[in-house]
Amino acid sequence: MDVNRILCCVDFSSNADHAFESALDLAQKYGAALHLVHVLPPVISPLITDIDLVVPPESSTALVDKLADQMIQTYGLRVPPRTDHVVRVLEGHVSSEILHYIESENIDLVIVGAYGLSGVELVLFGSVAKRIAHKATCSVMIVRNPPEP
Repeated sequence: MDVNRILCCVDFSSNADHAFESALDLAQKYGAALHLVHVLPPVISPLITDIDLVVPPESSTALVDKLADQMIQTYGLRVPPRTDHVVRVLEGHVSSEILHYIESENIDLVIVGAYGLSGVELVLFGSVAKRIAHKATCSVMIVRNPPEP
């Protein structure tokens, strides 16, 4: 299996951090480009979402820019200079946007956490990891958090 482009889906959760570490390790071993992607989902209603996930009244562009900066600080700065990487923030339905990105960027391997920022959105949308694993055109690695001591 040739692995030239690895996509790591991140949402700033602890599970996403473990997925990132696995993706970074594999990108370095294969000499692959690492694509770090976060998808900003639409807010259906502030009444049924977690308080931290309610979209603030600022413009969508400003929020995407803020998330891109946060991604660079949280993940991008941890990628060694010799590893090619891309940081992207997309907007839309999470699994649909990720599946589209896989196709458009010719991704060879997707690495995603088993559980992200869950709660009500998990009940409403189902598991993003499960949808990606079933519909992706490439291999998918689902990373679990290590057991707590």
